[in-house]
Amino acid sequence: MSETYTVVLLVEQALTAQDAAQVHSLHEALEADVHYHVLLPVEDAAARVEAAMGSINGDGLVAPASPVSLEELETAREYTEHQSAAELASTLAALTAAGATADGEVVDDDPITALAASVARLDAGEAIILTRSHVVAEFFHVDWTSRARRRIGVPLLHLLEHESFDEQAGAGEGVTGL
Repeated sequence: MSETYTVVLLVEQALTAQDAAQVHSLHEALEADVHYHVLLPVEDAAARVEAAMGSINGDGLVAPASPVSLEELETAREYTEHQSAAELASTLAALTAAGATADGEVVDDDPITALAASVARLDAGEAIILTRSHVVAEFFHVDWTSRARRRIGVPLLHLLEHESFDEQAGAGEGVTGL
């Protein structure tokens, strides 16, 4: 029986087939069985409602005309939890279609705390964070990757969602540097 090498993936949104194939391709040469554990944070329902109310008012500096009810917050929370669960299922299906074995969970606490806890609990060999480009957060080193590098003791790779390796290396529309 071969050894299992666990990789914890922290993703912002559902992975595409291309994303899943690229992640799986990183580990194809390993002799160990590779298992991916996916963490997908649930959006903050209260922040989602506040953002929506701000766009309805047309001016982000003006308070909503009527306060947001607990019922509206609960509806938004249920919607975001359902959305996150669907995105997790889609991600796991994409990884499986790419030939990987994977499981995962939707997390509602701080994503980096959840990542660090999962790496420790699963004795993971590495972590991968897949996000959209967040240039300002990256510049100030408050993005997920910078925060995770300070917290976990395993190799960490940051990939940009929905971009090929060539695009991420600057051969296309990927980030080429600041």
